[in-house]
Amino acid sequence: MLTLHQVAAVRPAPEGADAVVVDGARIAAVGPYAELYAAYGHARVRRWDGVLTPGRYEPDAVALLESAYWPDPREADELGTDPLTGAALDRLGMTDTRWGHSARRGLQRLLATGTTTLAGPFTHPSVRTAVTRSGIKVVTAAPPEAPLAPAASADFAIFTEGGTCVATAIEGRLLFRRR
Repeated sequence: MLTLHQVAAVRPAPEGADAVVVDGARIAAVGPYAELYAAYGHARVRRWDGVLTPGRYEPDAVALLESAYWPDPREADELGTDPLTGAALDRLGMTDTRWGHSARRGLQRLLATGTTTLAGPFTHPSVRTAVTRSGIKVVTAAPPEAPLAPAASADFAIFTEGGTCVATAIEGRLLFRRR
């Protein structure tokens, strides 16, 4: 299924590009919206106010997901909303189930920052399962910075001019969007 994403600006991309066409898991084209709409008018159109960028790489993912507890919103009164580490984490008496739930919440927070790739590997089974199910890519070395370009994997994020992520896509699938 083709999707045409129009944004206010695209970086890094060719001069004047403000849209990207996604075909399945790959980028089909990057360029000016008017030209891409003329060529791909049959595509589903999504419009975003923001800047389209390649997805973020998170080098500290193992520490964020295997050495921190991401509280459930229902625990906010007792535990707060920030991840717990150290002695606070030790007091929780973590179970495999709790690690899995924490990892899922942590992954949602990472997607909300435009993260599409994590440094791994993950050793805790429930964390590894959560990461696998999330669709976020795991690599053992930092990937090279690559611009959005035809035939590349459709891994990207859209940010407001103020730096807030409004959408994250991995292999063309929209996995996060701010309402």
